[in-house]
Amino acid sequence: MTDNKMYKVAIVGSGPSGFYAAEALLKSELNIYVDVFERLPAPFGLVRYGVAPDHPKLKKPINIYETIAAHERFRLLANVEIGRDLAVEDLKKFYDVVIYSCGAQTDRKMDIVGEGIFGSYSSAEFVGWYNGHPDYYGRKFNLEGQSAVIIGQGNVAADLTRMLLKEEEDLSDTDICGYALSCLKNSNIKHVHVVGRRGPAQSKFGNNELRELGKLENVKVIINEHDLIINDATQRELNDRKNISAKKNVELFSAMTQQSEMDSDKFLHIHFYADPYEILGEERVSGIRFRKTELRGEAFAQYSQSLNEFFDIPCDLVFSSIGYKGKPVKNLPFDEVKGVIPNVQGRVDGVDGTFVTGWIKRGPSGTIGSNRACALETVALAEKDMHEGLTDCALRSADILDKLIYQGVRVLEFSDWKQIDGAEIIRGELVGKPREKFTTIKDMLSCIV
Repeated sequence: MTDNKMYKVAIVGSGPSGFYAAEALLKSELNIYVDVFERLPAPFGLVRYGVAPDHPKLKKPINIYETIAAHERFRLLANVEIGRDLAVEDLKKFYDVVIYSCGAQTDRKMDIVGEGIFGSYSSAEFVGWYNGHPDYYGRKFNLEGQSAVIIGQGNVAADLTRMLLKEEEDLSDTDICGYALSCLKNSNIKHVHVVGRRGPAQSKFGNNELRELGKLENVKVIINEHDLIINDATQRELNDRKNISAKKNVELFSAMTQQSEMDSDKFLHIHFYADPYEILGEERVSGIRFRKTELRGEAFAQYSQSLNEFFDIPCDLVFSSIGYKGKPVKNLPFDEVKGVIPNVQGRVDGVDGTFVTGWIKRGPSGTIGSNRACALETVALAEKDMHEGLTDCALRSADILDKLIYQGVRVLEFSDWKQIDGAEIIRGELVGKPREKFTTIKDMLSCIV
């Protein structure tokens, strides 16, 4: 028997996980209308503001999201912040189901002495700055010194490394923000140190991202070959076919040490077995002190053990890139340690009709594409509840847009975003770039007719 009832679902966050959840809902046999709420005037989250400018292919999923947004039962409500313009309780009244896909919006802290002094930054600050995120507009990064240290060995650390070491002409035809391009053009950074607390087999670089670091033009890679010696437990781990990516990384690190001598004026130093202990300097960064580590334990249960040995790396900048974590949503449960909203397969613990997907559900792991399977799992549970009549929408015939307009909120729909999008593309054409982003909310709003 066909269910002709109209269901209303709110999705909070318009990044990949939000769009994949919308896609799954719109394909349901139920008559579901989807409203996607976005805090900023621009949608697409991580794809717009997290993907490095020199990796344009990773932004192609936007084409899929635009197709989803064109569906007659989809609506974008941007420039609306939950907790400021609407409360969690408002959403529960207007919708059968609410799905939070608000990602992991903050960095994990190193919690070491000196972390807050001038010259010490999080990866989110730098990534947001060069990608034109309004939250990071106006940040200042002093690139007058010659040395930077990046703590962490994942793909975000690789992005930061490329931005600091690539030649200006390699970035000038990307969608990097003009102010960031100008700053990087005048950078004096010659040495970038990328440091991990475990070994080469435990680094989190993707194979392609690591290979790219080894091919940076005019950059010599320096690795202590002793750090590439693999212990027995690690070798047993690498023999497992599930660890083929880690095995390839070890091979790539080894190949980097075999680089022929080249004339270089920039250097990438990759360090292993080192834990950040203290950022040095009084008013500004002058270096960072590390504590040496070693791997202990059996295969597949190894851990990093700190030793009573220290060394310093003089530097002018320190970037922490040890992972992201979610931010609490008022009146929803939150796991401060994991940085997620507690849930079981996407169903929020103890809150009826409320679900999560993406990084706020599982933590910051996987690729952009990983969010599709994650969203499908969550939507399957939400759809089951709707099928079984377990959801309740007190204001089914009311439109939340009317409430927002009454409150004086300037709500942007997808057609408004397309005006911003078109203006950015025109701005980019004038300087030979795919787009020149607006970097303040005021500027975004000003170009909407």
